[in-house]
Amino acid sequence: MDVQLLLALVLGIATIVVIVLRTRLDAFVALLIAALVTGFIAGSPVGETIGSITTGFGNTLGSIGIVIGLGVAIGKMLEVSGAADRLARGFVRLLGKGREHWAMAGTGAVVSIPVFCDSGYVIMNPLARSIARRINGRYVVLALALGCGMTLTHHLVPPTPGPLAVAGILGANIGALILAGLVFTLLLMPVVIAYASWIGPKLEGEVNETVREAVYAGNRATSEVAGGRAVGGAAATETGGPTSPPLGGEPPSDEPLSHQLGETPEGERPHRVGFLVASLPLLVPLLLIVLNTVATAIDRNAVGALDPGQEYTPEGAVAALAFIGNPVIALLVGIVLAVYLLLPRWTPRKRVHSWLADAAASAGLIILITGAGGALGQVLRDSGVGDELAEAISQLSLPSVLVPFLIASLVRLAQGSGTVAMITAASVSAPLVLALGLSPLLAALACTAGSMVFSYFNDSYFWVVTRFTGLDGTAALRGWSGITTAVWAASLPLLLIASLFL
Repeated sequence: MDVQLLLALVLGIATIVVIVLRTRLDAFVALLIAALVTGFIAGSPVGETIGSITTGFGNTLGSIGIVIGLGVAIGKMLEVSGAADRLARGFVRLLGKGREHWAMAGTGAVVSIPVFCDSGYVIMNPLARSIARRINGRYVVLALALGCGMTLTHHLVPPTPGPLAVAGILGANIGALILAGLVFTLLLMPVVIAYASWIGPKLEGEVNETVREAVYAGNRATSEVAGGRAVGGAAATETGGPTSPPLGGEPPSDEPLSHQLGETPEGERPHRVGFLVASLPLLVPLLLIVLNTVATAIDRNAVGALDPGQEYTPEGAVAALAFIGNPVIALLVGIVLAVYLLLPRWTPRKRVHSWLADAAASAGLIILITGAGGALGQVLRDSGVGDELAEAISQLSLPSVLVPFLIASLVRLAQGSGTVAMITAASVSAPLVLALGLSPLLAALACTAGSMVFSYFNDSYFWVVTRFTGLDGTAALRGWSGITTAVWAASLPLLLIASLFL
């Protein structure tokens, strides 16, 4: 065991954590500095280390950068058009009375595929408040189910930027990761519902008064909610609607907060997006990518069975699917559908361009972080740190799949960002995949699942969820930190089972 190489890895990861937590620099700069530190301590020549950084950065973004940008743009169109809100209301009607928490979790999972968790939760939280107001209770259950539903797909399912970046760094097939991530999401959803249903009533009485008044304003009859505290009856305006609450509360009408299209021009019918139309910019790209993956896999196996030594080249209908199901092409189709189906025809071109520019600005940092993660991974490969770590781990009795899982978990606990945690874990694990006998798909699942653990004070999403839910102190930890840790723990047996097949 070469202690110098293992020390290079440890100090490289420590560099990321210290810079993110203790300095004014962000994760992009931290990953690049960590790559330099790792290369220098490992003894690589300066020129080779810089060459590894630029090569890794370019190779990673060459495969995934366009896809991240397009995915974020689709999310922006869902946000400004009100389509995300329409999807939420459709889920509530579909699942029916008494299953509102399932509707909230499902809505969060769907919306969070293209939309960042923080903004997605702000968009959808008014619906949770509206439902809680109508049923006169259970707001914490609904809010936690919504937030953690978003967490699942945000961490597990491309084209969310984090999983996309992991797929690019590890070389995992994006379509296969979509399928596997969706399976994990469906299997973990009951855990979300069970924990929210268990802890929610215990915490309902601990919602702070400001949020309680905002949520239950407009209920004229005083009623009891779990926890034994009276709510409702307060803060009605002269027109009979609720007052404008702080923290992004719902306005008097049912018009979604996300709707930014402005007033309808005179003579035009109000623009309303139906559930099916609202879902098309999401469903069409996902279906195209998945169809490409499935068709190519079936055709490849058929060709291999006829002639195992033959190089595979898709032909005919499979070749057409391989083109249109390529993630870049599929998401291009998605953004065209989003702009021309979700936005009314009177929307000014300059306004649409400004929204797309906002999306590009949002995607910019995550694209840079993704490239920097690829740079760190390349340095680990070229310096020999990856091979040394694989040899050290092979001497332990740990299942191989736990290596990327635990790395992601430790980085998440240390610095808070799930995206940075999974990208760091993928960067460290990339040189180890073959040596540990892991498939790129299984390693990607391990990185993404491990990054869900214990969201708390150093995670920006923690503050979004807990502030909008009205939970403070230990109540916030029991509610939000607890539910994220529950799905993290539940993902571990799923990974161990998946390791038997992938």
